[in-house]
Amino acid sequence: MGSNSFHEASAQGRLDVMGGIADYSGSLVMQMPISEKTSVRLKLRQDFVCTFESITESGERLLATIDYRKFLKDEKVDYAFAHEELKRNAGNEWIGYVIGCALVLQKERQIDFKGGDFFIESNVPLGKGVSSSASLEVATMKAVANAFNITFTGTELPLLAQRTENFIVGAPCGLMDQLTSYFGEPRKFLSIVCQPDRVEKAIPIPDHIFFLGIDSGIRHSVGGASYADVRCATFMGYTIIAQALGASRNDIRKAIEHKDFSDLPGKGYLCNVALKEFKTNLSMLLPDRMLGEEFLLTYGNSIDTATTIDSTKQYDIKTCAAHPIYENERVHHFRQLLIDINQSGKMSHEGLLVKMGELMYEAHESYTCCGLGSDRTDDIVRLARGLGSSVYGAKITGGGSGGTVCILAEGEEGRKSVHNLHQELCNKYSSRLRLFQS
Repeated sequence: MGSNSFHEASAQGRLDVMGGIADYSGSLVMQMPISEKTSVRLKLRQDFVCTFESITESGERLLATIDYRKFLKDEKVDYAFAHEELKRNAGNEWIGYVIGCALVLQKERQIDFKGGDFFIESNVPLGKGVSSSASLEVATMKAVANAFNITFTGTELPLLAQRTENFIVGAPCGLMDQLTSYFGEPRKFLSIVCQPDRVEKAIPIPDHIFFLGIDSGIRHSVGGASYADVRCATFMGYTIIAQALGASRNDIRKAIEHKDFSDLPGKGYLCNVALKEFKTNLSMLLPDRMLGEEFLLTYGNSIDTATTIDSTKQYDIKTCAAHPIYENERVHHFRQLLIDINQSGKMSHEGLLVKMGELMYEAHESYTCCGLGSDRTDDIVRLARGLGSSVYGAKITGGGSGGTVCILAEGEEGRKSVHNLHQELCNKYSSRLRLFQS
């Protein structure tokens, strides 16, 4: 742990193919890594000073210096205090993804962190919905852990990285990004049951099938109000359903206090509600819209610790709660179709690919109904639909509201069609849009 030695680590970005914003409701998700990655070098210090130098994929050089002790409350880590202190660093909020990893490891693994010089290089573009933040968190967590000789088992590191984003940065992301950044393998799908972190056997992507991501040019952030509002409304819907299934307000309060939701209906996960039961018995119990104040008075709080219900806002409860239940069903179907393709040898896969593509289009439409679409991503999906028989599906990815569109293509003809569409969009929007692939 010498002060003159560097500790280095890297982590990849990811492309959300199916599952997206259903992750925090316990859905199965299908994710794959992209070739872009973030690298972090750390040199420890003993004077509590932290310096940050970051070279972004656009070539921008970001610099910052802080005293680590500013983020401590009475020399101890307090997440809420650190979050408020970060908010006071106007223009340098990005350092929260880095310094937050040290704070989390100090609190959860009792490291004696006394400052450090962080050098960051990344070609994972910011705001494109391909997990630039998760790749930075995972790479930083690995570097700090290496510096303090910490070992992790199972999904421990991704869970701690998510804690950085939820409680220090204050972005209410699910866990799929950190899991994929840590566990993802090239040309394989990472299947995750987000309850919270059951990583299943990776599924190979057949050589003739491609999932490519086209950057829309519209910046996305999971810290934005729209994503948080949809997540908040979803958990409000869960609370209404849980109470209809027998949970009392007191049961929910106790579950929140003890951080144990296993005795609540569906173990606290909306995706454990069967689609048939939702359509037949539960959907009609949900209001289309509800004011936050009315919900709090009628039902009490939701079980989500990453969002806060605003008493003055109207929430689209029914649509947002329905999305993860339907999406979970879509993702299970999508995964089985891919498994069928892998097991079917050289026979024609056109019928299976058509079905996979339709599931992607349905997922895209559902995002739009939740309020997480955008005109630009809708345009890309519409153009992808018209590319011909070798392009089968397209959808907005990640947290929505811009970001990247994932496209399913077959063979060289399909891949070439997507590359041509990418170039057409660069010309149409006079922008240098990115094209992502594993």
